[in-house]
Amino acid sequence: MTKTILITGATDGIGLLTAQVLAADGHRILLHGRNASKLQQAEKTVGGTTETYLADMSRIADVTRLADDILARHDHIDVLINNAGVYKTAAPLTGQGLDVRFVVNTVAPYVLTRRLLPAMTAESRVVNLSSAAQAPVDVAAMKGKKRLDDMDAYAQSKLGITIWTRELARELPDGPVFIAVNPGSLLATKMVKEGFGMAGNDLGIGADILSRAALASEFANASGKYFDNDSGRFANPERSALDQSHALAVMTAIDEVAGQAD
Repeated sequence: MTKTILITGATDGIGLLTAQVLAADGHRILLHGRNASKLQQAEKTVGGTTETYLADMSRIADVTRLADDILARHDHIDVLINNAGVYKTAAPLTGQGLDVRFVVNTVAPYVLTRRLLPAMTAESRVVNLSSAAQAPVDVAAMKGKKRLDDMDAYAQSKLGITIWTRELARELPDGPVFIAVNPGSLLATKMVKEGFGMAGNDLGIGADILSRAALASEFANASGKYFDNDSGRFANPERSALDQSHALAVMTAIDEVAGQAD
């Protein structure tokens, strides 16, 4: 059965390869990117039945417009893969003084997911890109009141998306299915090349697990779970994600940031 699948950050890396894999299986792929020329090239590369959507995920106004554009064309989304992310950047702060890692990696996908919920059913899936790099979230840093270095901001933002994966699964037990996935450490993405100066491991490792998380029966009843592709199994995230008081503080901060980021 043909699925309608939205992939953010689909112009390169794991996002692009996952789009290619899923399009080759006949699914309708909605490609998101923040660069028009790269998005056009990605559409050619992916082939099949595709649509393109341009948005800057560091601007929440863009994220809400992206969701509204998609809802105007589709009344049903089968899979949302929140893949767009940033680690090292020359401009680590948004115009509001927020750390771009928290905005792009944690808050923007939360806003996008919330806005697209009316087009999802119990069988729909939200696949969130987490990471093996996870650290307790400094709420003050998430709110832009404290600066972090690149790795701390990245690791905390990835725990942030893992936390809201768990919390939305708790809030919406009847679906859709929310899954956080570490696609594999140090894969050959632009992020790894720029951030660590290394070629990285086979991107196919990441594309395979994202495709499975999106469609395979093994993930159908895994809402709220974290899959660690380094170990090839479901696992507990960093322990502070299991602390309900910490999770509540993070969720409150996400809602606050979503209301002020623009």
